[in-house]
Amino acid sequence: MASASHRRSLRKRRTLVVSAAVVAAGVGAGAVVMNANAGTVDLYHQTLAAKDGWASSGTGTTGGSKAGSAHTFTVSTRAQLVKALGSVSDTTPRIIKVKGTIDANTDDAGKKLTCANYASGTGYSLTSYLKAYDPATYGRSKLPSGTQETARAAAQKKQAANIVFKVPANTTIVGEPGTNAGISGGMLQIQNVDNVIVRNLTFAATEDCFPQWDPTDGDDGNWNSNYDAVTLRGATHVWADHNTFTDAPHLDSANPEYFGREYQIHDGALDITKSSDLVTVSRNRFTNHDKTMLIGSSDSEPSGKLRVSIHHNVWKGIVQRAPLARVGQVHIYNNLYDVTTLNGYAVQYSINSRAKAQVVAANNYWTVPSGVKVAKLLSGDGTGAIAGSGNLVNGTATDLVAAYNAASSKDLKTTVNWTPTLTAGLETSASSVKNLPASLATTTGAGVLS
Repeated sequence: MASASHRRSLRKRRTLVVSAAVVAAGVGAGAVVMNANAGTVDLYHQTLAAKDGWASSGTGTTGGSKAGSAHTFTVSTRAQLVKALGSVSDTTPRIIKVKGTIDANTDDAGKKLTCANYASGTGYSLTSYLKAYDPATYGRSKLPSGTQETARAAAQKKQAANIVFKVPANTTIVGEPGTNAGISGGMLQIQNVDNVIVRNLTFAATEDCFPQWDPTDGDDGNWNSNYDAVTLRGATHVWADHNTFTDAPHLDSANPEYFGREYQIHDGALDITKSSDLVTVSRNRFTNHDKTMLIGSSDSEPSGKLRVSIHHNVWKGIVQRAPLARVGQVHIYNNLYDVTTLNGYAVQYSINSRAKAQVVAANNYWTVPSGVKVAKLLSGDGTGAIAGSGNLVNGTATDLVAAYNAASSKDLKTTVNWTPTLTAGLETSASSVKNLPASLATTTGAGVLS
């Protein structure tokens, strides 16, 4: 969390239109209100700035800014959050202020729930599951089926009923400053709704008690889990800003191995799938995580959607998918990627463009330790494109695509079919990009806004 000297009070600022020059001077994109006729607007009623990424397109993203007092809630428990969210079909604007850390793995009375509670009554046990699907006896040619797999699915369903929070349209969810606001062990599900804002929250410890064994996944099989910290599925006009995403306190290094593969209990941090569209992801911190951001869940998703802007975020201790992009038009700018191994999280790649994705990655900064090749920072399947310039590696201008293509048999394409225009806050000068490690250190993640 930034010290008080770095906080920016929204209540004391007069509204104005933020220019790129102001952002370059140190005011975070989206840190002040854009509506010149609205007067001073507090954090909870703030809307996305004009031209601030894809989520500002069309009707823009206003969340629950029009909520009345009857639909403005302060919540500090799981039960209160569920009540404040209400029915996902209710589109009445609402503002939800999260005070402190909400533990999703609690019952309505606040009692702590464990994996054993979710498994109770289903017949599932990990010992029995491992015995039933040991590749030495079950084989590797088909997914698990039968009594224990049915029990596992039932236990997983019980957990989902408790930790998945379904967000309605026209909703703003904001962490109350100074309270260490966040959600532990839960998932915000933004599905088939429009106009949602999520800000100033720490998402931690989103864990699946009941990963599924898939012997057909890869050469050696894999354990696959459910639950992203925040998941967008068919959602439109979403602004995720000044949040922190982490596996902590249970890091992947603590996961056991079964059948020779890591028993993975974490899925994505912020996934944008199922033809979601018009999304801006700004000034977040992603840390201590493997599969971090998936844009497009399938190579066959239809074209014309999955338009996402990703800017002024910090990615540190991230293994992969920062992001992995499919199909859509994705603008990635002014991000900081520190690919130094952290707590056992060692980089595989940062950005992956596949399934004809049209990615513009420009004016980003990579901190790369000795021993990590620049060619390793990108990935693709031979159909995706990554255009853009002004990227720096350890302060030096570097053509990342050329480095990748020189070492790969599946070249990334270097031209795209679109030109970004929704670029409020874009910093293009070499001096500004060189300053990203310093400037983003105090302007990203939860706990900065006030």
